[in-house]
Amino acid sequence: MRKLIVITLVFVLVSGINVAKAQSLEDVLNKHFKAVGQDKLVAAQTFFLKAKISQMGMELPMEMRMERPNKFRVETDMQGQKMIQAYDGEKGWMIAPWISTEPQELAGEQLKQAMGQADFEGELYNYEAKGHTVDFVGKVNADGIEAYKIKLTTEDGSIKSYFIDAKTNLILKVKAKVSANGQEVEVEQKMSDYKDFGGIFMATKMESITPMGNMSIMIEEFKVNQKFEDAIFERPAK
Repeated sequence: MRKLIVITLVFVLVSGINVAKAQSLEDVLNKHFKAVGQDKLVAAQTFFLKAKISQMGMELPMEMRMERPNKFRVETDMQGQKMIQAYDGEKGWMIAPWISTEPQELAGEQLKQAMGQADFEGELYNYEAKGHTVDFVGKVNADGIEAYKIKLTTEDGSIKSYFIDAKTNLILKVKAKVSANGQEVEVEQKMSDYKDFGGIFMATKMESITPMGNMSIMIEEFKVNQKFEDAIFERPAK
């Protein structure tokens, strides 16, 4: 009887811990979604973003257009030459003028990274349907700020750590390991200068820190529900 009571007590305590963890994760995510205006992001059908990329002393203007469920087009002005990456819902393609003026297939890691940039809802939202798993690690110190740390494991096994400001419920930074030139490197992306775009709060400054060098993105304009022509996503004829 005593053994049964001990086993039952342990079971109750462990169950209570698991429930508490689940509630904590759900609470953190719900507060975060409320803070960023996730309901408005989910309701939007198209997205337009204008930004400036700063890297190696250069400033590269960039424009991104995205249409649900999965079409996107990213144009980057690289010293007078325009690089285009796009996905028409079925196939990915790119034009890199310094390689070829002909459109090339965008596939593998390149396509994966491009589509990741175009996910405005974020990996944490509806993560189960996307094939990801999420674990609540707890409260940590993130560069002197009290933050919630969430571990996300993507469908392909990649691991990312999200740090959410415990006061504002906005993402402070994301740490991840990515593949670059056949090697796995650690990347840290810091988010700051959040602004309100019609009820959607977005970081207008993102700084990526990598072993290959740093890069920053400054968002200048963000609009939703603009009309795009289908042709801009389609691969041009040779």
